[in-house]
Amino acid sequence: MAPVVAAVRASLHTGDRILVVADNCSDRTAAIALAAGAEVVERHDPVRRGKGYALDHGIRHLSQLPPDVVVIVDADCLVAPDALDRLVWRCSDSGRPVQALYLMNAPATASSRQRIAALAWIVKNQVRALGSHRLRLPCQLMGTGMAFPWCVIETAPLASGHIVEDLQLGLDLAVKGSPPLFCPEALVTSTFPIREEGVETQRTRWEHGHLGVIATVGLPLLRRAIGRRQWHLAAMALDVCVPPLALLGMALVVVLLAAALLATANWLFPLFVAATAMALFVASVGLAWNGWGRQAVALGDLLAAPIYVLRKLPMYAKLLGRRETRWVRTKRDDQSG
Repeated sequence: MAPVVAAVRASLHTGDRILVVADNCSDRTAAIALAAGAEVVERHDPVRRGKGYALDHGIRHLSQLPPDVVVIVDADCLVAPDALDRLVWRCSDSGRPVQALYLMNAPATASSRQRIAALAWIVKNQVRALGSHRLRLPCQLMGTGMAFPWCVIETAPLASGHIVEDLQLGLDLAVKGSPPLFCPEALVTSTFPIREEGVETQRTRWEHGHLGVIATVGLPLLRRAIGRRQWHLAAMALDVCVPPLALLGMALVVVLLAAALLATANWLFPLFVAATAMALFVASVGLAWNGWGRQAVALGDLLAAPIYVLRKLPMYAKLLGRRETRWVRTKRDDQSG
């Protein structure tokens, strides 16, 4: 917590404030944040749990003396020296929410599996977001490194226990006419947990939540946006409907095998389509690695990709009967309880 507050304080200007929301914390978070120079509000509610409730609590506190722009940064993230200035300037200039480039790094002792996860993160948060940016399309909110005009965030539907509140919030704001912009020049970073328990909790929450958003929000929104010819909103909905990289790879393999069986009965066109889709998928991941992922993942690590995918099968199997729907705090490496 202290390094995060220190990094933010180094970028502040006269009149700026740092507010830390200590949400259902049983450790020394509040005391550490106060000692580091932050303003702190505490919230204790064992029933209404989740980041959305914490954000709502913080916004209601700020409403007593509202700022022009609110920037949200998670407590385990570090902001680059010029990131806040870039976010605030872009937000003020556009009047829209702005998302920084948010990357998660594999720890120094990371396994091949963790480094492959870092590459998947780069593909989702950097490569795809940068593509949307260059096409002048909106991006998804990523949960941290987010800047909002006060007039947008004060009425945003924040108070919920949604397990991927960032995705939901970005879509909600886009429907209301404030689709988020991507600011690749502003960098926010974090590190994947080392402990396996933290990794699995985090990934299950993200991926189950993402798939739930696809089914309940993404597909209906895509149909509605196309019907109303709202092409920017349709592009955002289509992007959110892309499943996690590992699941997409699994699905393409299954489709390819099914098409191969059909080919034995001289149905060759499905095989051509499936093989083309698989080739495009492999080429896309390879190009993303070559352009942005070389420092995160060695070429040899990519050989472990099938193992990485197979080890995620139990997590996806839970979707059939035990899909994660509750917000669960990720246990960090410096937490003992």
